[in-house]
Amino acid sequence: MILVVKLKMTKTDKLYSMKETCEMTGLTYDALKFYCNEGLIPNVKRNKSNYRVFDENDINWIKSLSCLKNCGMSIVEMKEYLDLCLKGEPSIPERKVILDAKLRELEHKKQEIQDSIDYIHWKQQFYNDVLSGKTKYFSYLIPTENDDK
Repeated sequence: MILVVKLKMTKTDKLYSMKETCEMTGLTYDALKFYCNEGLIPNVKRNKSNYRVFDENDINWIKSLSCLKNCGMSIVEMKEYLDLCLKGEPSIPERKVILDAKLRELEHKKQEIQDSIDYIHWKQQFYNDVLSGKTKYFSYLIPTENDDK
């Protein structure tokens, strides 16, 4: 599954409740509340009843936070990234460095996962070949007669 965060710079008057925001972003209510309490969603607005409400820009930022979390960023790293984002365009080079490091980590993890998938495919084919009589069974764990000689 590939998550693509479409960046939209919108300014609408529509405000969304916590529940609506959770539905739109895929976050749980507790996770969204945690992000708010940790200061990861700047300038949280409140309605007349003092409930948190979010606009389209907040929704897009929350989706970005989810992506950063999925990239393996800690809360501390997400806060540092947020601080840079709030500095605007001049901080783009610093943000690129952070994202490049995360990208390298993800590429490494991706290769590890691919190696594991390749092993499972190989092992399944080995088992199929043994069961069909195409290959003689062997095990690294069970000694054979030839191992004693």
